Amino acid sequence: MQNNYQGPPQDFAMVVPVPVILQEESVKTLPHDVFGRVDQLTAPRLVEYWEQDPCAVDEYNLQRKSSGGGGPLLDRAKREGSADDLGVTIEAQFTVGEYQILILSAEDAAGLDTWLRREAYSIPAGAEALLRPYVESGMKFFVAKVDIKKVKVDAQGRTMLSPLRFHYDSPELRLPVRLGLINSGGTQDLLVHVLARGKRYELANYPNVTIPTNLEVAEEARERFGELYAALFDATLERSPGAAVTEYAWDAGSCDPCPTPPLTPDDLATLGADVLDADPGPQPVTGRGRDRRVRRNWSGGFVVTRLHLRYGKESLGEDLIFREAPPIVGGREFMMGDKLERGAREDYVNNFQARYAIRHPWTGPITCQSPERGRWGGPPGSNHNQKPPPKAAKDLAFAQRGEVQLARLLKEPVPELSIMVAEPTPPQPAIVGEAPAKEPAKEPEAAKDPAAGKGSAASIARDAAKRSGCGCTARDEGPGGAALLALVGLVGLRRRRRAG
Repeated sequence: MQNNYQGPPQDFAMVVPVPVILQEESVKTLPHDVFGRVDQLTAPRLVEYWEQDPCAVDEYNLQRKSSGGGGPLLDRAKREGSADDLGVTIEAQFTVGEYQILILSAEDAAGLDTWLRREAYSIPAGAEALLRPYVESGMKFFVAKVDIKKVKVDAQGRTMLSPLRFHYDSPELRLPVRLGLINSGGTQDLLVHVLARGKRYELANYPNVTIPTNLEVAEEARERFGELYAALFDATLERSPGAAVTEYAWDAGSCDPCPTPPLTPDDLATLGADVLDADPGPQPVTGRGRDRRVRRNWSGGFVVTRLHLRYGKESLGEDLIFREAPPIVGGREFMMGDKLERGAREDYVNNFQARYAIRHPWTGPITCQSPERGRWGGPPGSNHNQKPPPKAAKDLAFAQRGEVQLARLLKEPVPELSIMVAEPTPPQPAIVGEAPAKEPAKEPEAAKDPAAGKGSAASIARDAAKRSGCGCTARDEGPGGAALLALVGLVGLRRRRRAG
């Protein structure tokens, strides 16, 4: 888990229920960029394509294959009456990076609540009720405070904390998140990434939906992609309240298009594959001298699933329980008949992503008898494979909300969300050659029927504008109170929290 916290660093504390007593060798800090890599690889992406010369002959194929210590904490905990009289036991204590960590057990939720407050943890009111079910089920508590001498604060006042990794065995895949609500100042965004061999995952105890994908968007979306995606996500949740939204399910070792290179064997080992595959068998040795080490082969077969939830303090009643789900595809440059595939569908492989496109139709002359339209690639003057890299939508918890009208930035309707847009008039290229015979002029429809125009593009646009105020735009609930990013299976969590 990774926590990006906004507020005084000394006020930050983390309490995570775990089923076993963790030892120091099970906990480590990770490089700061490891979550950035996973986040960018799986984030919703914006691509930009130009239609190629319809008369150019090349081998372009639209349907590509997808293919230590304890210090102050221990001293403080040993104060007379600090634990024993409240039924709280310190099972282990150690320091990892900037974190001072205790593993606690408790006999009573009220005693644990009192002990945490007495030990100067900033625990909001109402914590006891949320702690109680974990205490009663025999869970232990991973408790971390930050040594403020070892942290950095960015220009926005956010404390950038090192990612933490810890592991344990459990019969079910569960993420305890309810405790994160006790100090919520508003709406929170939760991003969960599950890495597992050959499987994608979804929630077993909440609804699941996939984000609408492969939508064409206006050029304005280039500079407002985060806002546009946040509005589309909010519209999806408005139609399916409380759902977990699948935004990505793909082999971790590949991507198409790639906003960042796919995960390497070393990335997977960092994220936990070294624990998952404790004994992978003989492997080649790399390095020299004292740096020699075994390079294990963790590169094959891992699927990364990205689930996105957004909820308020009162809207999340249970911790998250995960289950395996069938493979899905969608969000690729694949044609289904004469149209680009839309949405998600089950298949034999996981190739699903949230992908949106700005397209520039061909406007130059057409000089051949049989032009081939709909071949998309790089900008004019470049090789068709030299496309600009996709733009990833990141920090979505802090995206501006309530300012985007989807009916204006989307260039095609989204019927499943009741979003309608005016059909644009495509640019007409100059046809070089024999001009087609002109048809006799027709009397305008409006002249024959005063009610005509009801189905016209202008009328559709007016109707869409009326509808876009509710089904197409998000309510302005203010910036997300927190954003979390988790890797489950290879476990991790990123929490962005604002002071409040």
